[in-house]
Amino acid sequence: MDCVNPSRENFDHFKSLPRDEPVHLLNMIRFRGAALYPEGHPCAGLGWSGERAFEEYFTRVVPFIERLGGGIAWAGTFEGVITGPAQFEWDKVFVMGFPTAGAFLALVTDPNYKAEVVDHRTAAVQDSRLVRYRPG
Repeated sequence: MDCVNPSRENFDHFKSLPRDEPVHLLNMIRFRGAALYPEGHPCAGLGWSGERAFEEYFTRVVPFIERLGGGIAWAGTFEGVITGPAQFEWDKVFVMGFPTAGAFLALVTDPNYKAEVVDHRTAAVQDSRLVRYRPG
């Protein structure tokens, strides 16, 4: 089952956890072969790959995260599997850090984030996992 956005149940669970504590969010992303922008979007006719659309998303989302006191806590380039199936299913894996879970909620409810950023992620992503961890 491909997942792009959180289910209501998972998002409600996230919101029920403490909001005043630091969080790390593990992101695992599989790209679409071709970006899928809605008709009429300025990027719809550019022929971008999912990876290219995600680059656009990443460029736009990082300043929002930084304004909230967060940042990219870890990102790396995949080189190979040591334990597990040799075929790794994720194209990009990274960790976002936020000073509080409330800061992440502020991000995803920001109308400017929704207007300027979300379409790029949705166009780029075929499947994803976003997992909350307590740092430390």
